[in-house]
Amino acid sequence: MSKTMSQGRKATAQRRDQANKLDRLQGVVRLLQEEHQTLRICGSVTQITPGYYGISGLEKHAHIGDCVELDVLRPFGRGPARAEVIRIDQGKVYAKPFSRHLDVGIGTRVYRMGPIQFCPDDSWKGRVIDALGRPIDGKGMLTPGRQSVLLENDPPSAMERGLISKPVRTGVRAIDLFTPLCVGQRIGVFAGSGVGKSTLLAMLARALEFDIVIVALVGERGREVREFISETLGDSLEHSIVVVATGDESAMMRRQAPKTAMALAEYFRDKGKSVLMIMDSATRFALASRDVAMASGEPAVARGFAPSVFSDLPHLLERAGPGPAPKDKDQPCGAITGIFAVLVDGDDHNDPVSDSIRGILDGHIVLDRSIADQGRYPAINLLTSVSRMANKAWAPNETSLIMKLKGMIARYEETRDLRLLGGYTKGSDPELDHAMELVPRIYDILCQTPFELGDTRTDPFRALSDALMAQEKKKG
Repeated sequence: MSKTMSQGRKATAQRRDQANKLDRLQGVVRLLQEEHQTLRICGSVTQITPGYYGISGLEKHAHIGDCVELDVLRPFGRGPARAEVIRIDQGKVYAKPFSRHLDVGIGTRVYRMGPIQFCPDDSWKGRVIDALGRPIDGKGMLTPGRQSVLLENDPPSAMERGLISKPVRTGVRAIDLFTPLCVGQRIGVFAGSGVGKSTLLAMLARALEFDIVIVALVGERGREVREFISETLGDSLEHSIVVVATGDESAMMRRQAPKTAMALAEYFRDKGKSVLMIMDSATRFALASRDVAMASGEPAVARGFAPSVFSDLPHLLERAGPGPAPKDKDQPCGAITGIFAVLVDGDDHNDPVSDSIRGILDGHIVLDRSIADQGRYPAINLLTSVSRMANKAWAPNETSLIMKLKGMIARYEETRDLRLLGGYTKGSDPELDHAMELVPRIYDILCQTPFELGDTRTDPFRALSDALMAQEKKKG
């Protein structure tokens, strides 16, 4: 009897030991699956086109936006080849590659990786990375952080966001006076090509009132990228992270770069930081999104743009702004102050992309080609530029002063042709005479070179008053 009980206890112990070993083995398998997200779910390429690959075997496992890895190496040894799922049909998945030149053939194996994510860290400040979060500055590998972030995040809930209340000075006199910014505001810089849009963004990137600056250079020339980092940012690169996707890269990389930059901005915002997010340009993001949408079979509805482009834009831009209000009132509320360049097609400020973005943002700064032709930089049109958060930055007496100045400038500009033709006699209209004397002096004060930033600690209205008085004394 005792022998039977002993054998039973021994068998029970053996089963328990086997169960523990099985649990540990399953835990190791789960850990490996989490680390290597391929999960060995494999498909194969069955269709190759210039815009996408058709893949069989993944249709039951993949989702729109998932990343897949192709069993080939990218040229120049830059890691494995990746693509993103853009469409799923019965029996086939369509994926658009991030690289233009891949040695892919019929039957090439493809592995599902899941949503694109990376692990940012504070040590990334001062680094330049590509759209997939890989370093391209030759300074070695990036130190991964402890927390992974997804590139496709939803904006904070409207009722959970903090309120915008704190004004911020940029050192650009025309902006600080006529279109002031607040922490957490999103504003667009609208301009045609060659009007000074990138130069103005470079001036704003050196603003001193932010904890970190995230710069997304989308579709830029390779030459301008190096100049922007070395000459424009200069020492400011130490508290900046630059995400680059040049114009020669694929549409997938140009579409991905703003999302990577926004995910980085959200990471620092959630840590209570004040983040300045600069994107040049949102239009090139829309163009890249159009390429992807057309490859997935969407129809063109507005000047060649697919419907999904006009849903991608608000989803990306709404991620900027004030973060969720912290539960502890003593903790700072992080915010993303967004400045987005908008390349106006043919100087038509009502083209579909420009019109859509203008309706999403909290203001717009318009650069005018005719002002640039006069040699006034930055070429900001003070009458058509609007900041919807100006009431948060101006005191009541400042609001009254700006409205009077804008009225004076409008009167000066609308009579320009009449005065040039000699149709106005000085003394006929005292208000116009006053505008003719004061407005050119204001224009001179607002002119700045790219490296001539004002003191952000000085009240811009006081600086304007002092400059006008100095001009009056010099004239006298």
